[in-house]
Amino acid sequence: MIATIGLVLLLVISVTSLIPATVVAEKENARLMEDQPAPYAQVPASAESVNDRVVFGDLPDDVGRFRPDGDFFFVTVSAPAQSLLSWFAGRGDPAIDLLTTEDKFGVRTPSQRREAALQQMRTASQEAQFVALTAAGYEPEISLGEVVVQEVLCRTVGEDGLCAEYYPSDEQIDPSDTIVEAEGVPLNSVEDLTAVLADKQPGDTADLLIDRPEVGRLDVTVVLSAAPDDPERTIVGFRPFDTRVVTLPFEVDIDTGRIGGPSAGLAFTLALIDELTPGELTGGRNIAVTGTIGLDGSVGAIGGLTQKVNAVSQHGVDVFIVPAGQRELREPEPGEPDLRRKLDEAGRGQVELIPVANLEEALAALEALGGDPLVPVNS
Repeated sequence: MIATIGLVLLLVISVTSLIPATVVAEKENARLMEDQPAPYAQVPASAESVNDRVVFGDLPDDVGRFRPDGDFFFVTVSAPAQSLLSWFAGRGDPAIDLLTTEDKFGVRTPSQRREAALQQMRTASQEAQFVALTAAGYEPEISLGEVVVQEVLCRTVGEDGLCAEYYPSDEQIDPSDTIVEAEGVPLNSVEDLTAVLADKQPGDTADLLIDRPEVGRLDVTVVLSAAPDDPERTIVGFRPFDTRVVTLPFEVDIDTGRIGGPSAGLAFTLALIDELTPGELTGGRNIAVTGTIGLDGSVGAIGGLTQKVNAVSQHGVDVFIVPAGQRELREPEPGEPDLRRKLDEAGRGQVELIPVANLEEALAALEALGGDPLVPVNS
């Protein structure tokens, strides 16, 4: 009898692991305001040492490298497809959030999404290097980079808050396109494009040479528009990625691998500072960090914080520095879910969250935890 029950249970588990969660799982699409199937879930992934990804070349004699005992950890999430079994097992888990297809993929093509994520990570790495070396007492330089489309701008927003009309260039350019030339002029920066358009009027056209991921180079002609904030200024109608290039006084890099997105920027920055200055910013302990980093040292919000808190807990790290601007940290309005409580549940009450708004606050928090104060090498 027991053997029969066991076989039945194994059969049930096997069958439910093959049935997609969409037979029962639904979530509201906020853009369309309708319930849709939720075939995916955002779940915790990993917490990995940033210090292990810092790569130095041959350093000059006057540049020291200080190998800390403690590590900074960056944290990732994933969004796998869900089966009926995994949906059932994960019900009520604060670290699992259902995702519709649009939640996971948005409205971009797969190649556009991947290129955008990698560009964001490259930018995060460059900005981390600039901010870290500046804080450590060195003098890196920064220069303008190539023109890469982040998104086409919306010209008119509808009553529902969604874009009702994009700028005309939406017909010819896509996110992640690199604009190589404009009117036959090679472009090395957005400023070069602005100079080419200086004599153009809204309604004029411009010939562009673009490089599209997985397609190659294309010649297109776009209709130009007036800038929304300055009718006298003529624009193509897109928001560019920040592709500025950092030139360092010595060779150092961060191995980002195939990691996408900018959320490890602050972790990269702190790890580089710790490697290049005497003392231990961490006080010899392991500390998890998430948040984007701006060239001015500001720390920006990231996605998947609940899942990241859970990943930190699973990896045995008990301190997590997070962006102060996270909506999960504010007091909920009446009728809103208590996201802070959800964070605490995801961390199993074992993770101390320390919100910071900029690099200065992050360094002060580390010192309060027992770490050494930052001493720039050229101070």
